Amino acid sequence: MARAIWNGRTIAESDRIVEMDGTVFFPESSLQREYFRTSSTTSTDPANGLKRYLTVVIDGQDNQDAAWYYPDPKPMARKVKGHIAFWRGVEVEK
Repeated sequence: MARAIWNGRTIAESDRIVEMDGTVFFPESSLQREYFRTSSTTSTDPANGLKRYLTVVIDGQDNQDAAWYYPDPKPMARKVKGHIAFWRGVEVEK
């Protein structure tokens, strides 16, 4: 079972993670939705496609753009469609 933890709270947990390029991706359904807010931030990964971000909010503290995903990944990244990855201090335990 893998967990994503920030600010002492488990924000995602699943035994169906996908790994790509050393990054752990959690199924979107495994997120504790009350901790997430949509962000307007986007970026582009030339190999994998457009990235969109989510901000993690716990106890009034924001971790801006700490979660990200590919809404329409390029063919090489199709396996992570519908999955979310974390960074910016979010601890991932496998």
